[in-house]
Amino acid sequence: MIKPLNDYLLIEKAPSEKKVGSIILSSEKKQGNVATVVALGPGKVDENGKLIPISTLKEGDKVIYREYSGTDYEEDDHKYLLIKSEDILAIIE
Repeated sequence: MIKPLNDYLLIEKAPSEKKVGSIILSSEKKQGNVATVVALGPGKVDENGKLIPISTLKEGDKVIYREYSGTDYEEDDHKYLLIKSEDILAIIE
């Protein structure tokens, strides 16, 4: 598995398709940019060398992220995105 560095997060994208047996069901309704936080980096180092941790997010949080941000990564039929913490717009409760 990937361990993010600095203030990056690894998030797993919500699936837009659901597989039932050998049939693939595609969702007509767009899910938007919804994902689950899988792993967090330690935080950002400021200009004084002090570590500022990512305090508002934790693993398992369901979040909405900024469109067209991050780097795609795929492993074992799971779609991930490596994204900066500042590109997270909201936590879904």
